[in-house]
Amino acid sequence: VEIQVRKLYCISRALTPLPINIEDAARSKVEIEKALQAGEQLVQVNQDTRLNFRFLDLRTSANLGIFSVETQVQNIFRQFLLSEGFVEIRTPKLIAGSSEGGSAVFKLDYKGHPACLAQSPQLYKQMAICGDFGRVFEIGPVFRAEDSYTHRHLCEFTGLDVEMEIKEHYSEVMDVVDRLFVMMFDSLNERCQKELEAIGKQYPFEPLKYLRKTLRLTFQEGIQMLKEAGVQTDPLGDLNTETERKLGLLVLEKYGTEFYILHRYPLAVRPFYTMPCSDDPAYSNSFDVFIRGEEIISGAQRIHVPELLTTRAEVCGIDVATITTYIDSFRYGAPLHGGFGAGLERVVMLFCALNNIRKTSLFPRDPRRISP
Repeated sequence: VEIQVRKLYCISRALTPLPINIEDAARSKVEIEKALQAGEQLVQVNQDTRLNFRFLDLRTSANLGIFSVETQVQNIFRQFLLSEGFVEIRTPKLIAGSSEGGSAVFKLDYKGHPACLAQSPQLYKQMAICGDFGRVFEIGPVFRAEDSYTHRHLCEFTGLDVEMEIKEHYSEVMDVVDRLFVMMFDSLNERCQKELEAIGKQYPFEPLKYLRKTLRLTFQEGIQMLKEAGVQTDPLGDLNTETERKLGLLVLEKYGTEFYILHRYPLAVRPFYTMPCSDDPAYSNSFDVFIRGEEIISGAQRIHVPELLTTRAEVCGIDVATITTYIDSFRYGAPLHGGFGAGLERVVMLFCALNNIRKTSLFPRDPRRISP
């Protein structure tokens, strides 16, 4: 078909030269390396430059694909939970005390009173359960003031949070995780083929390996696997990034999956509101979930007894006076309950095997970046 242009209107004129060329920003490392081998040097746009001109960087096919996938993750998360009888809630992000404990909070003045940005909706999710909501979830911003200069940490991210009544055992929460994420992965592979292809063209990756029934290992079983592989780890300590990755490789080799649940963590490494195991108080009714050797979900049964909750808060160094409203909500009867939280950006990063979480955050906030 031939087109004869009679008139051409310029809607918006771009300044020249562009700070970054879209063609350069869309180039893969494989393409750059092949050119080098052939004696040609192509322009490579580094991460800081991309983020400085994010409004241009977002125009690449890979980036458009990433945020389309992110949209689907939120949609699948919401629709699955609604179908399971969950209620979507909105919780405050300005709070009087820290929601997770510790000092990694953004502090601010709230009309003459000390306050901070919420590290999670944790306390309010639980209070909603005390209000007979039964099952709740939230998709919303989370703020962490940690000085973490890593590939997987942000100071602000989108939390995917769930809380629910437990009938008999905290495994019921892991059951929801299992069904939700297997359905999510299936749906992404089915609905987002075009987007995943665009992402893979610039950032090549292998499809995620996962089982129809998600593998569950106890923390002690994980420690034993590491020990047998010659990796010495504190049996009552937390796993660091290196040991998490090593365990992920061992699990893949033995069970053929890159998605699994590790539960019954040592109590000492979990938040103050985590329920201790009834058969061994050194451990807890808690779990983490991993994709490709990296943690994406943290969950647990929560303490619903106010006296034990107060004791645990004091042990963890939390000023009880700042969370009295939270603790008081359990004084008038509270069901057994538990839940979990995941980071949207981290889920997409690991599903697509991307090497940095800043690729899945529209305008990332980390210890060194607060603009654009």
